Amino acid sequence: MALSNIVTEQINGVTLITLDDPSTRNALSQEMGVALYEEFDRFEADPAARVLVLTGRDPAFCSGANVRRFNETIEEREAQRGSAEVDSDFGFVSNIPLRVNQITKPTIAAVNGYAIGVGLGLALSCDIRLASDKAEFAEAFVRMGLVPGDGSTWQLPRLIGLSNTYLLQYTGDRIDAVEALRMNLVSKVFPHEAMMGETMQLAERLAHGATYAMLLTKQLVQQSMGLGLEESLRLAQAAQEQARGSHDHKEAVQAFLEKRKPGFEGR
Repeated sequence: MALSNIVTEQINGVTLITLDDPSTRNALSQEMGVALYEEFDRFEADPAARVLVLTGRDPAFCSGANVRRFNETIEEREAQRGSAEVDSDFGFVSNIPLRVNQITKPTIAAVNGYAIGVGLGLALSCDIRLASDKAEFAEAFVRMGLVPGDGSTWQLPRLIGLSNTYLLQYTGDRIDAVEALRMNLVSKVFPHEAMMGETMQLAERLAHGATYAMLLTKQLVQQSMGLGLEESLRLAQAAQEQARGSHDHKEAVQAFLEKRKPGFEGR
């Protein structure tokens, strides 16, 4: 389904959303953001949709915010200086990574090309990042005299450490997929032609797995990031009790006893 420069497909329990605005290399606009929010809500509400994959139309994953709006916003600010606060779509766009982070089901970013600025923030907000060998990444905000306003000052230090975070955010330099893998920015790199096939293979594998346990695991990981081991373990034990009462756990035990493959339902 095509809607406001995005294309959504349902494939074997996987919702594949492709950013599709070649003229801007899939830059995030308010219109695209509204469409993404709607698709995220639809994905979360559909029990048959169990894994989300985000990618972009070649040659870009997402080139960032729509820069054409920058000058309009500057002019609006100058015209209204000292009066009412200027409405801007950048705050809305920069909250899209937060919305992705809040999705309880598994999410995968298939980074096929440029992931720049908030486009990188969008990829960072997914649970897993897989990259094409043609992918490039940049925290480009400083090159526009801006700060990373998309959550990446929180995300990046946890993934790649402080020194690498400052290096990317102070310079705005691009790095290729090999360097991104070395920095732990992505989990795997594939030849460009094979990347989407590999991504969908993983996504379908997860979609047919115990996604209720994945949901609980995702919550535990996110909640534990600011906790000590003892408190994290206490949360894990409570979550384990929830998992023990799930259909998927009972099905897994029964399948083991019957020497067959389990049929998980995500509940």
